[in-house]
Amino acid sequence: MARWEGNARGRLERAALDLFREQGYDRTTVAQIAQRANLTERSFYRWFPDKREVLFAGDDLEKVLLTAIDAVPAGTGALPTLLAAFTAVPEVFRPRDFLIERAAVIAANPPLLERELIKLTSLANALTAALVARGFDQPTARLATDVGGAVLRLTTERWIADETADFAEVLAASAADLVAVTSGLVAVTADAAPTR
Repeated sequence: MARWEGNARGRLERAALDLFREQGYDRTTVAQIAQRANLTERSFYRWFPDKREVLFAGDDLEKVLLTAIDAVPAGTGALPTLLAAFTAVPEVFRPRDFLIERAAVIAANPPLLERELIKLTSLANALTAALVARGFDQPTARLATDVGGAVLRLTTERWIADETADFAEVLAASAADLVAVTSGLVAVTADAAPTR
């Protein structure tokens, strides 16, 4: 059994995911989740305020990324800072099969999809604030966060899809894809600039 599954929170997450998949989010109750996890409702509420939160793993990802940002050497650019921090993401990843099931359940349930978007926005705001605290101006920090978020989403999708993939290697490949996609951007924007 994986380490994360041995604790109460992991058992509740697994039970909720299974029940959401089997009978739907709307028809699943907190009592059913707790019972499936062989815990009490009280235990459930010790970890989560409601059933919608059960698949969102608290603030683990945010804490890991903010700590990783602090560890990046001073003077590193905004986007490279985030990309370096993103190498720490696997520390909070669940097993691939869990992540695949989780993504499908979230996509099929509007309340969960809404919560996912709220969590992503909150994470982006925290990352932007961390970059501003390192001395970057707000527009630069926000742009780096938005671009970095796109790279991280692509990386995560690719990593989940390939059981043999190394996260750091996939992240580097996704960053290289970003460079390739934007390589002609300066020339295009310069050519499109209005003449006076």
